[in-house]
Amino acid sequence: MWRRRKLGRGVAAAGALLAVGLVLAWGQAARALDPALDVSQYAHTAWKVREGFSKGSITTIAQTPDGYLWLGTDFGLLRFDGVRNVPWEPPAGVHLPSTYVRSLVAARDGTLWIGTDKGLASWKGGKLTPYPELDGKAVDALLEDREGTLWVGLFTFSGGRLCAIRGGKAQCYGGDGSLAYAVFSLYEDSKGNLWAGTLTGVWRWKPGPPKFYPTRDAPNGVQALTESDNGALLVAAGSRIAQIVDGKVEAYPLPAIGRQVAPIRLLRDRDGSLWIGTTGGELLHIHGGKTDVFAQSDG
Repeated sequence: MWRRRKLGRGVAAAGALLAVGLVLAWGQAARALDPALDVSQYAHTAWKVREGFSKGSITTIAQTPDGYLWLGTDFGLLRFDGVRNVPWEPPAGVHLPSTYVRSLVAARDGTLWIGTDKGLASWKGGKLTPYPELDGKAVDALLEDREGTLWVGLFTFSGGRLCAIRGGKAQCYGGDGSLAYAVFSLYEDSKGNLWAGTLTGVWRWKPGPPKFYPTRDAPNGVQALTESDNGALLVAAGSRIAQIVDGKVEAYPLPAIGRQVAPIRLLRDRDGSLWIGTTGGELLHIHGGKTDVFAQSDG
Protein backbone atom coordinates (compact mmCIF):
# COMPACT_ATOMS: atom_id res chain seq x y z
CA MET A 1 0.00 0.00 0.00
CA TRP A 2 1.49 3.35 -0.99
CA ARG A 3 1.29 5.74 1.98
CA ARG A 4 2.83 8.83 3.48
CA ARG A 5 6.09 8.11 5.27
CA LYS A 6 4.77 9.32 8.61
CA LEU A 7 2.07 6.61 8.68
CA GLY A 8 2.59 3.46 10.70
CA ARG A 9 2.28 -0.10 9.46
CA GLY A 10 0.70 -0.29 6.01
CA VAL A 11 -0.38 -2.90 3.54
CA ALA A 12 1.75 -3.26 0.40
CA ALA A 13 2.57 -5.60 -2.42
CA ALA A 14 2.59 -9.18 -3.61
CA GLY A 15 2.69 -10.62 -7.15
CA ALA A 16 5.64 -9.58 -9.27
CA LEU A 17 5.07 -6.27 -7.47
CA LEU A 18 1.63 -6.12 -5.87
CA ALA A 19 2.03 -2.55 -4.60
CA VAL A 20 0.78 -1.22 -7.95
CA GLY A 21 -2.27 -3.44 -7.76
CA LEU A 22 -3.11 -2.40 -4.23
CA VAL A 23 -3.12 1.28 -5.09
CA LEU A 24 -5.51 0.68 -7.97
CA ALA A 25 -7.72 -1.79 -6.14
CA TRP A 26 -8.11 -0.24 -2.69
CA GLY A 27 -9.42 3.04 -4.03
CA GLN A 28 -11.95 4.67 -1.76
CA ALA A 29 -11.19 2.41 1.21
CA ALA A 30 -7.52 3.37 1.44
CA ARG A 31 -6.20 6.14 3.64
CA ALA A 32 -5.77 9.38 1.78
CA LEU A 33 -2.37 10.03 0.26
CA ASP A 34 -0.75 13.47 0.19
CA PRO A 35 -1.48 14.62 -3.38
CA ALA A 36 1.51 16.99 -3.37
CA LEU A 37 4.04 14.15 -3.07
CA ASP A 38 5.58 12.32 -6.00
CA VAL A 39 5.03 8.58 -6.07
CA SER A 40 8.70 7.97 -5.18
CA GLN A 41 8.16 9.84 -1.88
CA TYR A 42 5.62 7.32 -0.56
CA ALA A 43 7.01 4.53 1.61
CA HIS A 44 6.27 1.08 0.32
CA THR A 45 6.91 -2.59 0.96
CA ALA A 46 6.77 -5.46 -1.52
CA TRP A 47 5.83 -9.10 -0.96
CA LYS A 48 6.71 -11.21 -3.99
CA VAL A 49 5.49 -14.47 -5.44
CA ARG A 50 9.03 -15.77 -5.81
CA GLU A 51 9.52 -15.20 -2.08
CA GLY A 52 6.55 -17.44 -1.31
CA PHE A 53 3.79 -14.88 -0.79
CA SER A 54 1.34 -16.88 -2.91
CA LYS A 55 1.27 -19.92 -5.17
CA GLY A 56 0.29 -17.98 -8.27
CA SER A 57 -0.23 -14.56 -9.79
CA ILE A 58 -2.46 -12.01 -8.07
CA THR A 59 -5.29 -11.33 -10.51
CA THR A 60 -7.67 -9.12 -8.48
CA ILE A 61 -8.01 -7.42 -5.08
CA ALA A 62 -10.88 -6.23 -2.89
CA GLN A 63 -11.19 -4.91 0.67
CA THR A 64 -14.15 -5.89 2.86
CA PRO A 65 -15.56 -3.53 5.53
CA ASP A 66 -13.68 -5.43 8.27
CA GLY A 67 -10.41 -4.15 6.75
CA TYR A 68 -9.12 -7.40 5.29
CA LEU A 69 -7.77 -7.49 1.77
CA TRP A 70 -8.89 -10.42 -0.37
CA LEU A 71 -6.52 -11.46 -3.13
CA GLY A 72 -7.73 -13.54 -6.05
CA THR A 73 -5.15 -15.82 -7.67
CA ASP A 74 -5.13 -18.54 -10.26
CA PHE A 75 -4.88 -21.03 -7.38
CA GLY A 76 -7.64 -19.71 -5.14
CA LEU A 77 -8.40 -16.91 -2.69
CA LEU A 78 -6.14 -15.37 -0.02
CA ARG A 79 -7.02 -13.15 2.95
CA PHE A 80 -4.36 -10.56 3.78
CA ASP A 81 -4.15 -8.34 6.89
CA GLY A 82 -1.08 -6.35 5.84
CA VAL A 83 1.33 -8.69 7.60
CA ARG A 84 0.45 -12.23 6.58
CA ASN A 85 -1.83 -13.93 4.12
CA VAL A 86 -4.01 -16.95 4.82
CA PRO A 87 -5.43 -19.24 2.11
CA TRP A 88 -9.22 -19.15 2.25
CA GLU A 89 -11.02 -22.46 2.48
CA PRO A 90 -14.77 -22.85 1.83
CA PRO A 91 -16.98 -24.71 4.31
CA ALA A 92 -17.13 -28.48 4.04
CA GLY A 93 -19.31 -29.73 1.20
CA VAL A 94 -19.25 -26.52 -0.89
CA HIS A 95 -16.67 -25.02 -3.22
CA LEU A 96 -16.06 -22.18 -5.64
CA PRO A 97 -16.98 -22.76 -9.29
CA SER A 98 -13.22 -22.72 -9.98
CA THR A 99 -10.00 -21.97 -8.09
CA TYR A 100 -9.01 -19.44 -10.77
CA VAL A 101 -10.36 -16.18 -9.32
CA ARG A 102 -10.62 -13.45 -12.00
CA SER A 103 -12.57 -10.67 -10.23
CA LEU A 104 -13.65 -9.58 -6.75
CA VAL A 105 -15.85 -6.86 -5.31
CA ALA A 106 -16.78 -6.11 -1.70
CA ALA A 107 -20.39 -4.96 -1.41
CA ARG A 108 -21.53 -2.37 1.12
CA ASP A 109 -23.37 -5.03 3.15
CA GLY A 110 -20.12 -6.96 3.65
CA THR A 111 -20.71 -9.58 0.96
CA LEU A 112 -17.61 -10.60 -0.98
CA TRP A 113 -18.50 -11.42 -4.58
CA ILE A 114 -16.10 -13.86 -6.20
CA GLY A 115 -15.87 -14.16 -9.98
CA THR A 116 -13.99 -17.17 -11.38
CA ASP A 117 -13.27 -18.50 -14.83
CA LYS A 118 -16.24 -20.87 -14.44
CA GLY A 119 -18.87 -18.89 -12.59
CA LEU A 120 -19.83 -16.62 -9.68
CA ALA A 121 -20.27 -17.08 -5.93
CA SER A 122 -20.77 -14.84 -2.88
CA TRP A 123 -19.33 -15.16 0.63
CA LYS A 124 -21.01 -13.64 3.68
CA GLY A 125 -21.40 -14.66 7.31
CA GLY A 126 -19.60 -17.95 6.75
CA LYS A 127 -21.91 -18.96 3.90
CA LEU A 128 -20.82 -19.53 0.31
CA THR A 129 -23.61 -19.04 -2.24
CA PRO A 130 -23.14 -20.11 -5.89
CA TYR A 131 -25.11 -18.66 -8.81
CA PRO A 132 -25.96 -21.58 -11.13
CA GLU A 133 -27.25 -19.23 -13.87
CA LEU A 134 -23.65 -18.20 -14.52
CA ASP A 135 -22.03 -21.65 -14.29
CA GLY A 136 -19.30 -22.25 -16.85
CA LYS A 137 -18.89 -18.55 -17.71
CA ALA A 138 -15.77 -16.49 -17.02
CA VAL A 139 -16.47 -13.45 -14.81
CA ASP A 140 -14.16 -10.64 -15.90
CA ALA A 141 -15.75 -7.63 -14.15
CA LEU A 142 -17.87 -6.94 -11.05
CA LEU A 143 -19.45 -3.72 -9.76
CA GLU A 144 -22.03 -2.80 -7.14
CA ASP A 145 -23.95 0.32 -8.20
CA ARG A 146 -25.39 2.98 -5.91
CA GLU A 147 -28.78 1.20 -5.92
CA GLY A 148 -27.23 -2.03 -4.63
CA THR A 149 -27.48 -3.95 -7.89
CA LEU A 150 -24.49 -6.18 -8.65
CA TRP A 151 -23.35 -5.97 -12.27
CA VAL A 152 -21.38 -8.85 -13.77
CA GLY A 153 -19.32 -8.74 -16.97
CA LEU A 154 -18.94 -12.14 -18.63
CA PHE A 155 -16.52 -13.58 -21.16
CA THR A 156 -17.94 -16.21 -23.54
CA PHE A 157 -16.87 -16.99 -27.08
CA SER A 158 -20.53 -17.20 -28.03
CA GLY A 159 -20.99 -13.54 -27.06
CA GLY A 160 -20.18 -11.34 -24.07
CA ARG A 161 -22.90 -10.75 -21.51
CA LEU A 162 -23.73 -8.14 -18.90
CA CYS A 163 -25.81 -9.43 -16.00
CA ALA A 164 -27.61 -7.65 -13.17
CA ILE A 165 -28.18 -9.48 -9.88
CA ARG A 166 -31.06 -8.20 -7.77
CA GLY A 167 -32.69 -10.09 -4.92
CA GLY A 168 -30.58 -13.15 -5.60
CA LYS A 169 -31.69 -13.47 -9.23
CA ALA A 170 -29.66 -12.74 -12.35
CA GLN A 171 -30.94 -10.99 -15.48
CA CYS A 172 -28.50 -11.06 -18.39
CA TYR A 173 -28.15 -9.00 -21.56
CA GLY A 174 -26.08 -9.51 -24.67
CA GLY A 175 -25.02 -12.83 -26.09
CA ASP A 176 -25.91 -11.55 -29.56
CA GLY A 177 -22.51 -10.10 -30.46
CA SER A 178 -23.34 -6.54 -29.36
CA LEU A 179 -20.91 -6.90 -26.42
CA ALA A 180 -18.30 -8.67 -28.58
CA TYR A 181 -17.13 -11.70 -26.62
CA ALA A 182 -16.51 -10.07 -23.23
CA VAL A 183 -17.25 -7.23 -20.84
CA PHE A 184 -13.79 -6.46 -19.48
CA SER A 185 -14.52 -3.47 -17.24
CA LEU A 186 -17.39 -1.73 -15.43
CA TYR A 187 -17.65 1.76 -13.93
CA GLU A 188 -20.38 3.92 -12.39
CA ASP A 189 -19.63 7.63 -12.70
CA SER A 190 -20.55 10.49 -10.37
CA LYS A 191 -23.79 11.10 -12.30
CA GLY A 192 -24.97 7.51 -11.95
CA ASN A 193 -24.17 6.41 -15.50
CA LEU A 194 -23.13 2.75 -15.79
CA TRP A 195 -20.34 2.12 -18.32
CA ALA A 196 -19.15 -1.21 -19.71
CA GLY A 197 -15.88 -1.71 -21.57
CA THR A 198 -15.73 -4.35 -24.32
CA LEU A 199 -13.31 -5.46 -27.02
CA THR A 200 -14.46 -2.83 -29.51
CA GLY A 201 -15.52 0.10 -27.34
CA VAL A 202 -17.58 1.38 -24.42
CA TRP A 203 -21.30 1.11 -23.71
CA ARG A 204 -23.16 3.62 -21.59
CA TRP A 205 -25.63 1.09 -20.31
CA LYS A 206 -27.88 3.13 -18.07
CA PRO A 207 -29.82 5.34 -17.57
CA GLY A 208 -31.80 5.47 -20.78
CA PRO A 209 -31.31 3.29 -23.85
CA PRO A 210 -27.76 1.84 -24.07
CA LYS A 211 -25.40 3.80 -26.32
CA PHE A 212 -22.14 2.56 -27.87
CA TYR A 213 -18.88 4.52 -28.29
CA PRO A 214 -16.36 2.67 -30.49
CA THR A 215 -12.65 2.85 -29.70
CA ARG A 216 -9.68 2.15 -31.93
CA ASP A 217 -6.20 0.67 -31.53
CA ALA A 218 -7.20 -1.43 -28.51
CA PRO A 219 -6.46 -5.05 -29.46
CA ASN A 220 -7.06 -6.27 -25.90
CA GLY A 221 -10.23 -4.26 -25.42
CA VAL A 222 -11.14 -1.61 -22.86
CA GLN A 223 -9.47 -2.88 -19.70
CA ALA A 224 -10.26 0.00 -17.31
CA LEU A 225 -12.55 3.00 -16.86
CA THR A 226 -12.57 5.97 -14.49
CA GLU A 227 -13.51 9.65 -14.41
CA SER A 228 -11.41 12.71 -15.16
CA ASP A 229 -11.32 15.76 -12.92
CA ASN A 230 -13.77 17.50 -15.29
CA GLY A 231 -16.25 14.62 -15.29
CA ALA A 232 -15.28 13.04 -18.64
CA LEU A 233 -15.05 9.25 -18.83
CA LEU A 234 -11.46 8.02 -19.14
CA VAL A 235 -10.87 4.83 -21.10
CA ALA A 236 -7.77 2.60 -21.01
CA ALA A 237 -7.61 1.53 -24.64
CA GLY A 238 -4.48 -0.14 -26.00
CA SER A 239 -1.48 2.17 -25.95
CA ARG A 240 -3.39 5.28 -24.95
CA ILE A 241 -5.97 6.79 -22.63
CA ALA A 242 -9.02 8.20 -24.37
CA GLN A 243 -11.82 10.35 -22.99
CA ILE A 244 -15.47 10.65 -23.92
CA VAL A 245 -16.47 14.32 -24.10
CA ASP A 246 -19.83 15.53 -25.46
CA GLY A 247 -20.43 12.15 -27.06
CA LYS A 248 -17.04 12.01 -28.82
CA VAL A 249 -14.03 9.79 -28.14
CA GLU A 250 -10.89 11.94 -27.95
CA ALA A 251 -7.27 11.49 -26.87
CA TYR A 252 -6.51 12.28 -23.24
CA PRO A 253 -3.02 13.83 -23.04
CA LEU A 254 -0.81 12.92 -20.11
CA PRO A 255 1.14 15.94 -18.86
CA ALA A 256 4.93 15.83 -19.26
CA ILE A 257 5.16 12.14 -20.08
CA GLY A 258 6.71 12.45 -23.55
CA ARG A 259 6.02 8.87 -24.62
CA GLN A 260 3.29 6.29 -25.03
CA VAL A 261 2.21 4.01 -22.22
CA ALA A 262 0.01 0.92 -22.23
CA PRO A 263 -2.55 1.52 -19.46
CA ILE A 264 -4.33 -1.44 -17.92
CA ARG A 265 -5.68 -0.01 -14.61
CA LEU A 266 -7.02 3.46 -13.76
CA LEU A 267 -7.94 5.06 -10.43
CA ARG A 268 -9.05 8.59 -9.60
CA ASP A 269 -8.41 8.96 -5.87
CA ARG A 270 -10.36 11.11 -3.40
CA ASP A 271 -7.82 13.93 -3.71
CA GLY A 272 -8.18 14.12 -7.49
CA SER A 273 -4.92 12.44 -8.47
CA LEU A 274 -4.99 9.93 -11.32
CA TRP A 275 -3.10 6.64 -10.90
CA ILE A 276 -2.32 4.50 -13.95
CA GLY A 277 -1.02 0.93 -13.87
CA THR A 278 0.65 -0.16 -17.10
CA THR A 279 1.48 -3.45 -18.79
CA GLY A 280 5.14 -2.43 -18.64
CA GLY A 281 5.21 -2.63 -14.84
CA GLU A 282 5.16 1.12 -14.23
CA LEU A 283 2.89 3.12 -11.95
CA LEU A 284 2.08 6.63 -13.21
CA HIS A 285 0.83 9.33 -10.84
CA ILE A 286 -0.75 12.46 -12.34
CA HIS A 287 -1.17 15.33 -9.91
CA GLY A 288 -0.76 19.09 -9.90
CA GLY A 289 -0.36 19.22 -13.68
CA LYS A 290 2.58 16.81 -13.78
CA THR A 291 3.20 13.09 -14.21
CA ASP A 292 5.71 11.12 -12.18
CA VAL A 293 6.60 7.48 -12.74
CA PHE A 294 7.53 4.64 -10.41
CA ALA A 295 8.94 1.52 -12.06
CA GLN A 296 10.27 -1.83 -10.90
CA SER A 297 13.77 -0.34 -11.11
CA ASP A 298 12.70 2.15 -8.42
CA GLY A 299 11.83 -0.65 -6.01
